[in-house]
Amino acid sequence: MTGGRGARKACDDGGLRSAVVVNPVKVADPDRLRRTVTDVLAAAGWPEPLWYETSVEDPGRGQTEAAVEAGAEVVFACGGDGTVMSCVSGLVGTDVALAVLPQGTGNLLAANLGLSTDLAAGLQVAIERGRRLLDVGEVDGRYFTVMAGMGFDAQMLAATSEATKARIGWPAYVMGAARHLRDRPMRVSIRVDDRPAVRRRARSVLVANVGRLQGGIRLLTEAEPDDGWLDVAVLTPRTLRHWLSLGWAVIRGRGRVPRMEVFRGRRVIVTASRAQPRELDGDLIAPGRRLRAVIRPRSLWLCVPQPERARDLAVDAERAAERGEELVEEARRE
Repeated sequence: MTGGRGARKACDDGGLRSAVVVNPVKVADPDRLRRTVTDVLAAAGWPEPLWYETSVEDPGRGQTEAAVEAGAEVVFACGGDGTVMSCVSGLVGTDVALAVLPQGTGNLLAANLGLSTDLAAGLQVAIERGRRLLDVGEVDGRYFTVMAGMGFDAQMLAATSEATKARIGWPAYVMGAARHLRDRPMRVSIRVDDRPAVRRRARSVLVANVGRLQGGIRLLTEAEPDDGWLDVAVLTPRTLRHWLSLGWAVIRGRGRVPRMEVFRGRRVIVTASRAQPRELDGDLIAPGRRLRAVIRPRSLWLCVPQPERARDLAVDAERAAERGEELVEEARRE
């Protein structure tokens, strides 16, 4: 990684300077987490990381920018999807790599990019220095790595309680979704690049950088994180039977999904007839009538277990977890 804001040289001992941006609400034992991260990095020859906690006022972007200015070459995002998204916003356009240590219940980025939810694996992936340069989507100055959405998907998120997510994980979203299956559709106009706008009565419009939903279900089979395109899924089910046929086709991985149209472009403007709930990477943002998204090609370095151009970045995730556990045990013995 060379050039651009945040470029730094590795330390003389071969380790990289790093920082941890942690959401303390998502961590059961912050002191133990800090000891583990520090000890594992030390065992790998890395210096002690800088440590930043998020707050309600700043969920991670400011802390990440401070870490970059302080000379970090890797920033560990330790929290849920909201923490990861905030860290991404502070790293776009820099040469500093993002390493994800998922602690929340959604972990949408981890599911899409083959990143283990295991702490040891997340540390090992960063230490091994596998990197991939990814695209990022932008909505009103905020960034997303997975997808932005308007309509049903945001309604589902709003209807899913944090307590239920903490108890049963991603299946909690199914319960939230069930509450809104019979809601009326929204009237939307969708304009992709300079093409004429199309008008639909849709339940949800998803603007995706990658294609997996919660639980690892792949909705958009052609969406890739570094192809320079946004994939737009327009879902138009009107009855429970429509929802069932759509869901069954997605689960089975069929190429053609009933009640779903797919467009592709670099700029997307979705305009609804009335204000609608909206979300970025699984985090709710303010409702609005418009969702305007653009692609920022190859603008984020991510630590991955498989840096080559593979469709599935999880090729070596399990082995990375095993190597990470060995490193944790070594650090504890020392």
